[in-house]
Amino acid sequence: MVTSVHADEPPDRESDRSGPVRPSMPVDAGMPTGSVARHLGVSPTTVRSWERRYGIGPSNREPGHHRRWSPHDVAVLEAMCRLTARGVPPGEAARAVLSKDGPERRDAPPPADGPSRADTGDDRRPGGSRALRVGAVRPECRGLARAAVRLDAPEVARILRESMDALGVVGAWTEIMMPALRAAGRKWAASGEQYVEVEHLLSWHVSAVLRDAAVRPTARPVLPVVLAAMPTELHTLPLDAVAAGLAERALPFRMLGAAVPPRALLDAVHRTGPGAVMLWSQDRHTADHALVQRIGQSVWGAAGSRSRALVLAAGPGWSRARPPAGAARPRDLASALDLMEQALTF
Repeated sequence: MVTSVHADEPPDRESDRSGPVRPSMPVDAGMPTGSVARHLGVSPTTVRSWERRYGIGPSNREPGHHRRWSPHDVAVLEAMCRLTARGVPPGEAARAVLSKDGPERRDAPPPADGPSRADTGDDRRPGGSRALRVGAVRPECRGLARAAVRLDAPEVARILRESMDALGVVGAWTEIMMPALRAAGRKWAASGEQYVEVEHLLSWHVSAVLRDAAVRPTARPVLPVVLAAMPTELHTLPLDAVAAGLAERALPFRMLGAAVPPRALLDAVHRTGPGAVMLWSQDRHTADHALVQRIGQSVWGAAGSRSRALVLAAGPGWSRARPPAGAARPRDLASALDLMEQALTF
């Protein structure tokens, strides 16, 4: 397996090599370009391009030595990343960060017009970038992925909040959160234990913003939805998205969370008398068809007015070729919310 984490690129040297060889700078003098690129979640080509085209380079450079980026230099690059992630053209972003960077940078060459491929962080060489490969997505998603790689928690939180405000729950989940989460998962799977910190940080912030959206004080006077994972299922992030979507539509719900034992799940259904029950399975090994059938056959209420709930089997654990008997199989978040709203309000 080819790892995506690259080694530091060969040292950049100044053009004048005729002078005497000087001892290397101490390690604490700054970070090399490769390490800076990995920290930012972009390729070394992008960092060198920004230095060449926009003058965003190390504030102190000596001929014949590696480029070393001080904490202040890295902060300037982080500001550049944030602006470009928000859709600001690289040239405009460079002017903005250089104008705030003090007189020592004001003699930098004026930013060139028009972005190069490197400006976008699109370095497609194998192993050339630490960035998460999110594909053709909205700029907000690309910015979210880069911020997650940098472990830039405030920027991750900002992008998620603004995406929820601008796109709503379904749009933010489908177009921003899911592509970034999938890319982080693929990177983790391909790199062993590396990138687990990126996936965990991103997942925590996604869950936090979804749960915050799910806490709404008002709901329509209709039967609730019960949300639960299968008895051996520990993944619940998609249920957080469902809860936030229900709250956005002012529909009540009862979140039971991960690994709900069969007896507890059946008892909760009888006690709450829901209009719908969503059962999540992330993996086929956690999908319990018999339990879904039992819940679908459950009835409650006085004789002559018995009721039963719409059951939705959601998640990739349920086979598309053999869906659970008596259960709806929503294909995505939007269709699941539509099915539950119809069951509760019609």
